[in-house]
Amino acid sequence: MAAPGARRPLLLLLLAGLAHGASALFVVKDSNGTACIMANFSASFWTAYETEHGSRNATFFLPPSAEVLNSNSSCGSENASEPNLTIAFGSGYSLMLSFTRNATRYRVQHMSFTYNLSDTQYFTNASTKGIHSVDSMTDIKADINKTYRCLSAVQIQMGNVTVTLHDATIQAYLSNNNFSKEETRCAQDGPSPTTGPPSPSPPPSPSPLVPTNPTVTKYNVTGENGTCLLASMALQMNVTYLKKDNKTVTRAFNISPNDTAHGTCGLHVVTLRVESKNSALELKFGMNASSSLFFLQEVQLNMTLPDATVPAFTASNHSLRALQATLGNSYKCNTEEHIFVSKVFSLNVFSIQVQAFKVESDRFGSVEECVQDGNNMLIPIAVGGALAGLVLIVLIAYLIGRKRSHAGYQTI
Repeated sequence: MAAPGARRPLLLLLLAGLAHGASALFVVKDSNGTACIMANFSASFWTAYETEHGSRNATFFLPPSAEVLNSNSSCGSENASEPNLTIAFGSGYSLMLSFTRNATRYRVQHMSFTYNLSDTQYFTNASTKGIHSVDSMTDIKADINKTYRCLSAVQIQMGNVTVTLHDATIQAYLSNNNFSKEETRCAQDGPSPTTGPPSPSPPPSPSPLVPTNPTVTKYNVTGENGTCLLASMALQMNVTYLKKDNKTVTRAFNISPNDTAHGTCGLHVVTLRVESKNSALELKFGMNASSSLFFLQEVQLNMTLPDATVPAFTASNHSLRALQATLGNSYKCNTEEHIFVSKVFSLNVFSIQVQAFKVESDRFGSVEECVQDGNNMLIPIAVGGALAGLVLIVLIAYLIGRKRSHAGYQTI
């Protein structure tokens, strides 16, 4: 069961999402009035900020009044800037999506979010005032001349900010002034639906680029004062590199339960290191004592790729804020999560439950669920609410009909 404090933000997200969950359409046009970018989604924002009494969280949503900021949006040009969509709302808030492409695919290369800590509606008693910006790379991508479609929640982590897109339809480099009828579905939704008769299956490859989902593995890091990290999760590494034949590929490597795992317990940093024959993956968890939170703050990968032009592969990010929960509680997420470490490396996390620093009796504490799992609850909640409303309407109609029936048999 989740702790009461952990349930409150999730409940707020569910209720506010039901009230403000309608998607909005945003269009960027060139000087001739031709659309080059179209996006239709709703969005929620979670932000951690500091006050004189410690850290607090703010959750708010993209309002119906949000609109395209034409002065900051562009269709790009051949030799200059890439296309970008900037959505402005409120006083000092904006969300920007910057696109890039190659011969076969386009993607949201960067997403940036600007927010106003002077806005007391959301940031009560914030220690720092003024406009602040955060940004991150994303895994939002689709085939050229196809629409990116994702019914599931898409979560982008930017330091102390988490942006979640809901029911997203996005397309850049439009060819016919409107969304394409063909779609590229996001990984969270599963394989893209196909039309027409199935094509013959190709012969199996002896070494597939995309393996099956990894196996859930349990990890335990113990120090002088006992267990400092308890985790159950499946990990998959996505690595992009240039092969010796000058072709750029992205390969997925699963972390195996047979890989060697060890770690260290520090006062402010807990480290888990998983090693195989060709790779060493290091996850470092940090903590914020004032807000009593732990989180994944650093990921580093050292790997040998025999078919790469440069076999020694290294990637790292020291400023993450993922897998966050209250000290003494555990973070849990059944939905697949994508942690974007760099433009050439991302980490997929499946079926995770993790707890760092404060672990009692080698057991997980109270659960704090991820936002994605909460979004999956919206459909049964909505269906249950609709059924309850229908039952209530039938009951009221029955009582009214019964009252009228009795009125027709009054004594003369």
